[in-house]
Amino acid sequence: MCDREGRGFLFIHPGRSGPLYRFCSMGCLTAGSTLAKENTGMIDKTAREIQALKDARRPFAEALTDLGLMEPFFHRSPADIDRLIESVVTGYVDSMQRQAGVQERTGTTLDDPLPF
Repeated sequence: MCDREGRGFLFIHPGRSGPLYRFCSMGCLTAGSTLAKENTGMIDKTAREIQALKDARRPFAEALTDLGLMEPFFHRSPADIDRLIESVVTGYVDSMQRQAGVQERTGTTLDDPLPF
């Protein structure tokens, strides 16, 4: 549903031999299985998810322009831009889920290691 990695929440359409869908959470499993049942086993982006991606393109383009990075992205397809947006959102949400229940960090410069 959200394009995050599936982790143990599985659904197979009743009475069918496949496909097996994996979900990241119980919420995505519930939403995905409902969509699959309504659409003969197919799970696609909902109208809201599609609209959310379209709505995110403008702020993404504005940030790229502000940072002087628009040129390499100017001729990319909407699908490429949507993939970038989805990967950022997925990484952010995954991090927030991993941090849940962990003591809050101090937020100082030395508390945040660079990822490279």
